Amino acid sequence: MARRTVVVKVGSSTVTGADGRVDRAYLGSLGRQVRALIEQDYSVVVVTSGAIAAGFETLHFDERPTDLPTLQATAAVGQVLLVDAYREIFGAEGLTVGQVLVTRHEVGHRQQYVHACETLERLLDLGVVPIVNENDTTAVEEIRFGDNDYLAALIGMMVHADLVLLLTDIEGLYSADPRIDADAHLLECVEEVTDEHLASAGGPGSGVGSGGMATKLEAARALMKAGIPMVVCDGRRDDVLIDAVAGNPVGTLFAGGKAAVKGRKLWLAYAGHPRGAVTIDDGAKHALCLRGGSLLPAGVVDVTGSFVIGDAIAVVDVEGRDIARGLAGMSSADLKRVRGLKTAEISRVLPNWDGAEVVHRDHLVIL
Repeated sequence: MARRTVVVKVGSSTVTGADGRVDRAYLGSLGRQVRALIEQDYSVVVVTSGAIAAGFETLHFDERPTDLPTLQATAAVGQVLLVDAYREIFGAEGLTVGQVLVTRHEVGHRQQYVHACETLERLLDLGVVPIVNENDTTAVEEIRFGDNDYLAALIGMMVHADLVLLLTDIEGLYSADPRIDADAHLLECVEEVTDEHLASAGGPGSGVGSGGMATKLEAARALMKAGIPMVVCDGRRDDVLIDAVAGNPVGTLFAGGKAAVKGRKLWLAYAGHPRGAVTIDDGAKHALCLRGGSLLPAGVVDVTGSFVIGDAIAVVDVEGRDIARGLAGMSSADLKRVRGLKTAEISRVLPNWDGAEVVHRDHLVIL
């Protein structure tokens, strides 16, 4: 039987106690549940938040820092405390852990992404529980995952997970914000993440983390495209990992279904960090989304960023909405000279043009 893999993401407000320190009793419960899953022949990856929260308490800050250098310094202190707690507490359950720190910049490069996938797979083959976190000490704002919810989704894709479980301080997704709407009720199963869900998601949920329900919905949307189910639930509920993996109702299940995006295109859609963007007109949008065509210079109305052939780029419509991701078939410098031109006109501007598309359909994924 093929190995079954579960990715468990623990949010900052769950892994830390009321005093802001790492909650060792909670990690003990988590370790026991992870051991129980491993005894059932599951492999488990833990994506953990909490480094900054642990660090600013140790450094005696009254509140979370806001400037980047202090945040990164705080993460450097807190990450040591956090992974050491996992090592000691999971070790008491007979589990070996391995620290994996990633940034979007690293996995945005295809070869580094592949190497990271191979490392995670090898750790699981060796029976190790990878403890994954964003490398907050080096990531800068424009290339951060933004929240570990999305990182958990990406790790789920990288290890071909059977389930991604987000342990948080809320019960799940509600029909409305329960903090302001007394009629809000828990949604036990979501088949599709809609714009209405995103609009009602609100902002960050607590003062120690950077995410909220909106980031969880973005993670769910990505995983559902990959055919991987995701559960959002109260991380402090008794035996929540065991129940979720067993299929018992806990929190909100975002159904996986059949994978719509696979392989290299999965990396391109959700891990590849765009080096720039092209804005396309409605005719080109129709050709890409409904006819499965390639993107030609004639349909491009604007070019931003600096990219060369082979770089990942974003494709957006005239209203700024993400339409697709693709690998550039032309450099940004050349494209700026020929955008909007028909094919027959391009060679007069670029004498050495070889007929390459802006993005060939084989290197394009519709979002």
